[in-house]
Amino acid sequence: MMRVRSASAPAPGRPVNEDLVFRIAPLVGVLDGATVPEGFDTGCVHGPEWYVRHLAARIAVAEAVRPAARLTSNLAAAILAVRADHGEQCDLDHPGPPSSTVCLLRDCGDQVDYLVLCDSPLVLDCGGQVSVVTDNRLDTAMAELRETVAVLPGGAADPATRFRHAVSVQRERMNRTHGYWVAAADPDAAFHAVTGTLPRHGPTALRRAALLSDGASSAVEQFGLTDWPGLLDLLSADGPGGLIDRVRAAERDHSDRLRRHKATDDASVVFCEFEPTG
Repeated sequence: MMRVRSASAPAPGRPVNEDLVFRIAPLVGVLDGATVPEGFDTGCVHGPEWYVRHLAARIAVAEAVRPAARLTSNLAAAILAVRADHGEQCDLDHPGPPSSTVCLLRDCGDQVDYLVLCDSPLVLDCGGQVSVVTDNRLDTAMAELRETVAVLPGGAADPATRFRHAVSVQRERMNRTHGYWVAAADPDAAFHAVTGTLPRHGPTALRRAALLSDGASSAVEQFGLTDWPGLLDLLSADGPGGLIDRVRAAERDHSDRLRRHKATDDASVVFCEFEPTG
């Protein structure tokens, strides 16, 4: 049996939450829609909130139709279906269409399957050993991007110009072999996700799992409020809402640690606990 608790909250002061958490029978997930920087076009009449909700719905359909299929295959089918949902008014060949990270966990009875695409990590407690499944290709691309921006000629040194150049270069690297992969308009991205299978029985059985948007994983990665085992213990004691409350306090108290041109971020958590089995 898998016990599931979840919470998702928009950034303070924002009416729209571009994250989404969901549970579809044995499948749970966290989606984190990519915020579109002000002044940038996406070629699409829809925004990140629309995209994550349609993607979650299409994942649900794919799982219902093919519950035994690989998570990568069902995610690819969902991305393809959302592509059709856009309609003819959207340019899906645009370099910056609406997109989302994906973190999925599926309880199959004897085993648990997982999928991580882009920077929404999965924290696992298997037999008392805590590990983290991450897709660090976006972080790698961003580090290379910062180096590229740093060598812009002096005439392009003002922050606004550098930021626009950075976003343009980042878009060129989205869903490219030497860039990073994210759910957007190309179903092939699903097959570049980080995937794996975990046992439900025996000494290394999965006990706890946390699916996080980066707005929630910032508790460890950005603010250093705790480590990964401590995060799971915090979730066990206080639940997902308690973790988000701590992140909000850290955002207020440690503004010097904020990243990615955001004063605060949407935050989402799905926390799963598995009953011991023989």
